[in-house]
Amino acid sequence: MTLDTNLKHLTTEKELQELIASKENVMVCCGRMGPMCIPVYGVMEELEKEGAYKHVEFRDMLFDSPESNYIRALPQCSTFRGIPFTVYFKNGQVAKATSSIQSKDQVETILGSAFKK
Repeated sequence: MTLDTNLKHLTTEKELQELIASKENVMVCCGRMGPMCIPVYGVMEELEKEGAYKHVEFRDMLFDSPESNYIRALPQCSTFRGIPFTVYFKNGQVAKATSSIQSKDQVETILGSAFKK
């Protein structure tokens, strides 16, 4: 099962691990099709379409899948209570993690600081 977004989907933990091991900059939004998550997917889709962040891989992952345990179990996500869990990986390591709704400005601020060109 995948999310109904125009983003590329991660459906297994293996796909996620291979992606963060092979790409320098990865943003993963782990959520559901709900009111706190949909705006974040929209921001990611918009940023990907604009092309200003070609050096970033944008992906989504279904929160309720057992495969997303990798994201949910990250120490940086241990205190999160709201979804989505959005994790920014730089060279295979967590550069930043956020939870709940994020605006385009908030996402761009994180992208700018975590993934400097």
